[in-house]
Amino acid sequence: MKVLVTGANGFVGSSLCNELLQKGYDVTIATRSKSEGFHGFKKVRIDSINAQTNWAVALKKVDIVIHLAARVHVMVDEPLGSLAEYRETNKYGALNLAEQAVEAGVKRFIFLSTVKVNGEFTDGMSRFSPDDDCITRGSYALSKYEAEQALSAIAKITDMELVIIRPPLVYGPNVRANFASMMKWVNSGFPLPLGAVHNKRSLVALDNLVSFIIHCIDHPKAVNEVFLISDGEDVSTTELLKKVAKALDKRVFLLPIPVNWMKFVAKLVGKADIADRLFSSLRVDSSKTQELLDWKPVITMDEQLKKIADAYLNEKTV
Repeated sequence: MKVLVTGANGFVGSSLCNELLQKGYDVTIATRSKSEGFHGFKKVRIDSINAQTNWAVALKKVDIVIHLAARVHVMVDEPLGSLAEYRETNKYGALNLAEQAVEAGVKRFIFLSTVKVNGEFTDGMSRFSPDDDCITRGSYALSKYEAEQALSAIAKITDMELVIIRPPLVYGPNVRANFASMMKWVNSGFPLPLGAVHNKRSLVALDNLVSFIIHCIDHPKAVNEVFLISDGEDVSTTELLKKVAKALDKRVFLLPIPVNWMKFVAKLVGKADIADRLFSSLRVDSSKTQELLDWKPVITMDEQLKKIADAYLNEKTV
C-alpha cells in the first residue's frame, strides 16, 4: 500500500514515517527541503502548501494520504489578520490536496487536526467528545475547524474516505516548546511554585499517536469519523512534574503556592495566557478509539516520559 505523508520533517511526521517504513508501507514524503536524513523513502519537494500547490507527482499511484503539514499555532495572542495566513495553509492547502487526491484515485485521506477545534479548556470533570459543538478560539483552531468542514464536504460527494484525528498535547523524544522548557526546569533542581495545582489534562504520547494513525489507515470502521485521542491517563500539572522528575531521576521541589495567587501575578505581568495553560483543565473522551476501532495505547505515560528523559540527557552530554 502506497502512502503519502505531508509534514514528514515534523515532530510527528518523522516518527510516523519511520514506523510506516518498518511496517512495510511504500512511503512517499512531501517536504520543503532535501530531507537527507530520510532513507528508504521517495521524496517529493513541495515548496509551499496552499490553494495553488501542484500535487500531481506526489499523488501518483498513492492509496492513502496522511496530511500532517500545517501552519502551527504559537503561544501568544495573535492579531486577527493572521487568520488569512493560517487559512492559506491549513484550510485551502488541505482542501486543494484533497481535491487532487480525489482526482488521483486516493482511497483514504487522514487529516491531523487539533483538540483546539473543540476548545481550549474543559470545566470540572467534563471532557471533550468528537460530537461536541466546536468552540474554536484563535486563528489556528479556526483554520483547522474550517478545514475539517471542507474535507467532510468533499467526503460526502466523492468515494474518498476521510478520517479526522484531534490530538491534545503530543509529547515524545525531542519534544520542543513548553514541554522542553519544563524538562529543563525540572532537571535544574530549581524550586517551582507548582505544588498545589489540581487541574486535569489529557495528553497523548508520540508513540500512541503514531500507532493510532497507522491503525486508521485501513480500519473499515474509521471511515468518515472524527476521533479524539489520549493516553487515557489525565494528570495535573503537579502530577506531571513529579512524573518528569522520576523519569529524569531527579528530586523536584514543588512549593504549594495557591493557584489564585499565581494567576493574579501572571495577569499583572501580562502572562495570563501561560497561567491558563498551566492551571486549567483540558480533558478528552477517547473511548471511541477503543470501542469503535479496538485500539489501545501502546505505551504508558511513564514509559514515554522515560524515553523523553533519556533523549534529553543524551542531547545534553553531546
